[in-house]
Order: sequence, then C-alpha cells, then structure tokens
Amino acid sequence: MPVYERETIVDAPFEEVWAFHSHHSGLEALTPDWMHLRVESAVGPDGEPDPETLETGSKIVSTIAPFGVAPRQRWVSYVAAREEGDGTALFRDEMMRGPFPKWVHTHTFEAVDGGTRVHDRVEYELPVVRGLFGPLGWIGFEPLFRYRHRKTKELLEE
Repeated sequence: MPVYERETIVDAPFEEVWAFHSHHSGLEALTPDWMHLRVESAVGPDGEPDPETLETGSKIVSTIAPFGVAPRQRWVSYVAAREEGDGTALFRDEMMRGPFPKWVHTHTFEAVDGGTRVHDRVEYELPVVRGLFGPLGWIGFEPLFRYRHRKTKELLEE
C-alpha cells in the first residue's frame, strides 16, 4: 500500500501546535482554497456537536470539490486514535466514506529544540475512475501537504 510522509519544524510551542490541530477549524485553516472544503458537521464521541477537542471516536463530515470543477465529494472520517504524552502527541483519522478506497492519516507532534516537529503519514489507495486516478491522484499529495505545512508555520510562528 502506498504511503506519503511529510515533516516540518514549526517555531511554536508544542502545546499551541497540538491545540491548533485538535479542532476541526485547524483542518479548515490548513486546506487550500482550491479544494473547496466544507465541514458539514463535527460530532464528538458522545454526540456533542462541534466539540472543543476531536477526541477518539469523533466524526467529521465534509465535502470537497477540487478546483471547483469536480463534482462535490462527501468525505466522512473519524478519529481512530488520540494520544498525548510528555512533549509528544498523535492523532489518527480514518476515512469511513469518501473518494479513496483507503485513507489513514496519522499526525504526530513532538516538542524539539526550535519548536515542534509536525509529521504527517498517510496510508492510502488511489481511486480508479474510468482508468484514471481521481482528482487528488492527478495532482499528487505533495502540493496539498506542502501547503498544509507552510500554512501551519504561517499561522503559528510568531
């Protein structure tokens, strides 16, 4: 199964970087405009709408329309794991329904000299549509994750 990884150091305290990524507003802030993301709902594991923190069992329903030309696609994911230790943290979201046959995204955070290491690891299978890869397959993950990491630095570094 293909795996994509990207890592960067953000010159910001671990606690701030972790808190930023713990709410669905972080997803919205880090998704490029050309994806036309809409978070339709976020529900905590206890059914609470728009929870302060996306805990294990939280569910997010969103739609995307890459470049505004593709039909809007529904993406349903849940937080499969969330762990926090002394200067380290991770959460893993898994797609339940959406454009990929498989999507498991593990976000890890680590306090390091100079800030916080942010690491993304995505295990995925690309969709095949009429012999072609779906919209994200055409452009690859690099531009999307390059944007996400650059935007994280922009929003969190002082």
